[in-house]
Formats: sequence, structure tokens, C-alpha cells
Amino acid sequence: MFEKLGEKFTQIFLKYLPNSFVFAIILTLITGISAIAWLGASPMEIIKSWYTGFFDLLGFSMQIVLIVITGFSIALSPLVKRGIGTLSTYIKTPAQVYFLVVFIGMLLSMISFGWVVITCVLARELALRVKGINYPFLIACAYFSFNSWVLGFSSSIPLLLNSENNFLIETGLLSAVIPTSYTLQSSLNIAMMGLIVIGGSLLMFLLRPKQFKNKELSDLTLSNGISEPKTIQEEAKELKLPFNALSDKLNNSIILQMIIVIMGLTYIVFHFSTRGFDLNFNIMIFIFLIVGMALHQTPSRYVIAMKRSSSNVSGILFQYPFYAGIMGIMMYTGLGDQLGQLMAEVATLDSYPFYAYLTGAIVNFAIPSAGGEFAVIGPSIINAIKELGTGLPENEITAMISRASLSVAYGESLSNLLQPFYLLIILPIMGTGVKIQARDVMGYLVIPFLVFFLLQSLLVVYWPL
Repeated sequence: MFEKLGEKFTQIFLKYLPNSFVFAIILTLITGISAIAWLGASPMEIIKSWYTGFFDLLGFSMQIVLIVITGFSIALSPLVKRGIGTLSTYIKTPAQVYFLVVFIGMLLSMISFGWVVITCVLARELALRVKGINYPFLIACAYFSFNSWVLGFSSSIPLLLNSENNFLIETGLLSAVIPTSYTLQSSLNIAMMGLIVIGGSLLMFLLRPKQFKNKELSDLTLSNGISEPKTIQEEAKELKLPFNALSDKLNNSIILQMIIVIMGLTYIVFHFSTRGFDLNFNIMIFIFLIVGMALHQTPSRYVIAMKRSSSNVSGILFQYPFYAGIMGIMMYTGLGDQLGQLMAEVATLDSYPFYAYLTGAIVNFAIPSAGGEFAVIGPSIINAIKELGTGLPENEITAMISRASLSVAYGESLSNLLQPFYLLIILPIMGTGVKIQARDVMGYLVIPFLVFFLLQSLLVVYWPL
């Protein structure tokens, strides 16, 4: 039954889902038309808001790119390759592959959302070694595993709430930071970990398709092939001149690179010893970069690894500004604020977590960035919570804001299963040399979305914080 449903949804997505860039264009038009219809905004006001927002996320988009390529370079290192090879000797069936990719991917993504690239390399290597794997479904498994990032160390909304002098404090919406004891370390978040990591792995195991004809990796391979012709070490060796040269000695110097690695490790230790477990995008990128340099050992090898890692990130580079433009329309026309106010009008003390969850899920289609989305709708939601909690003790108001913020984050993350943007992180790795698009994958994620939408809705409303 579930297999037939999955195939049915896949056929629907194949027929109707355009590529991710067209999806962004359509969402831009829908957001603009909504601002005209709901707020009476003029077309010129919408165009100016769109342009103003267009470049607001350039820094963040570059962080996303660096997370992808520095994480991918780690996955290309000989040590990780050997680890994947060792692991694959114990994995014999497609069912084991599906379960393992989701489970390990969930754990990796909780450390950092950028580590989904390691999951992708693992999945691709297993697809090369194990026969009978439905490769589009395996990509769906890797993408689904990305959903756990919202529970872990790089979850942007809880980290924002715990940041000194964040925009919510500067504007007077919050009087102080909200520590992670209310969010990431809460009973609700721990329960959500169990649901997503264990329940999600079992669900994708149960939903695995039996059909793999014409869907194995070898069936989808383009004429130019999928395997790298040379290892990184072999390519670095071939770049050497046929005679002794100082330039080659510098390019292949382990000592030179290790001096930088030691400098980097020194700062990493300093960072965490002075700031505690303070994870943000910049320190994660720096850790990935230093670890990658350590694993590849020489400048020449690391340059080659980074070149391979960055060979197909164009989708992120040029599409993210379009989503920033959508965010600009919502922010500068007041559309996002109106959505938050709508939630405030219908929510009660019992139902506000569900409406926050639903709002986060809906707005994510237009702004697939938790931090960007919360900047647009967060102030209205916090104001709504304060109104609902009038007369309650301050610690209860803080708990309500924390629950609502987590609900927004969970909704935002789950609706990525129907929003193809972040497949732009997955496909540069798993789709290289393969004839596959987002529409081949997304149909397999509809049932997981529906199941987890119901279960997460119940958790955010009824589970104690």
C-alpha cells in the first residue's frame, strides 16, 4: 500500500513539479500577488521590496556554500573513504542501506546541517556497492535525514534566542536571552529527537520501494560516467614537474599545511574554552576547513579536493538571492507581519504552539531559511505570545515563547520535505553524472511529511517543555 502511494506521489511530482529555479520564480509571483491582494501594496512597492531584499542574504548564502564545499572536502579524504569502505562490507541489502543512511544522516545533521554532505557521500558509495537500490528513493532518504538539523547544535532559531544583543533584544521584544535549557535542552526537543531519529529511520525503512528496475545508480548514469578517473593523491602527483622544483616542494609540503592546521586548532580550542559550546556557522566552517586541511595533508591535495567539492554549487549561488527577494517582499511590505498577526487572532493559550508550527511550515515555502523566516514572522509571534500570556509570571512567558519558537523551527524544517530548495545541497553530490532531478525524488517524501506533520503537531501542543 505505502509503496504504491509513494509511486503515485512520485508520478504526480514528475508531472507537475518544475525545477527549483522555476519553483522560486513562481513563489516570488505568488508572494507579490498576495501582498497586492491582502495589503493593497502597489506593484512598484513590491518590486522595490523585492530588490531591497535580494541581496540581504548574500553573506548567509556564502556561508551555505562554504559549509557544503568544506564538508564535502572532508568526505573526499582518504580516511573517510576508508571508513565508508569498511562500513559497506557489513551492509548487504538495500533495506539496510536505506535505514543506515537515514539513521547516520540524522545523527550527523544534528551536529551540523552541513554534515548532510557526508551522508550524501556515504549513500552514493553504498549505491555503488549494493545491488537493487532505488537511487531516487535513496536520495530522498539522504534529504529526509537532513530534517534533524533543527534539533541540534546548528539550529538557528534557538541559537538566535541565546545570542547576546540579538535583534529581538535590541528592539525590546525580549528583555534577555533565552538559554538553550528552554529550547535545545528541553524535554520537548529531546522527545522530538527520539521521534525523528528513531521513528524517521523506521518509517523510511517501512516505506522502501521494492521496485528498482531502471532506477539503480548504474541505470541513471550519463554517458560521461560517475566515477572519478583518479584519486586526489594521483592527481596531485601528476601535477608535479618532471624535474625537482621549489614550487612542487611548496605545493606538496605537509609541514607548511600543518603549521596552518596547528594555528587553526589552537583557535578552535580557544573559542570553545572561552565561549563554552558556542556553535555558529562561522566556527563550523572554520572547523570543517581546518579538519579538511589536516586530512588531506598537503596544499596541492586540498586544492584538488576543494575544486571537486565546489564543482556544482551554482544552484545555491544564484537561487538564494531570489529567496532573499521573496523575504524582502514579505518583510518590507508587511506581509510577514500580517501572517504573524493572523496567528495571534486565532491562537489561544492551548492552541498557539500548533499555529506557530503551521505558520513556520507555510512561510518556509517562501523563505527556506529558519533565521530569515524568524526575522520576518518572529516579532509578531512573540508579541502574540505576550498578549496571550498577559498576567502570567515572566518565566511562564519565556517558556511559551520558547515553545512557540521551537514550533516555528520544527514546522520550517519539516516543510523542506515539500520544498525542493535544499536538494541543491544534495544533488551536487548524489546527482553528479546522473540523470536525475528534484521531481524524481520529492514524491517519496509526501508520506513522511504527512506522518510527521501529525505527530509533531501533537508533540508541540501536548508534550511538556
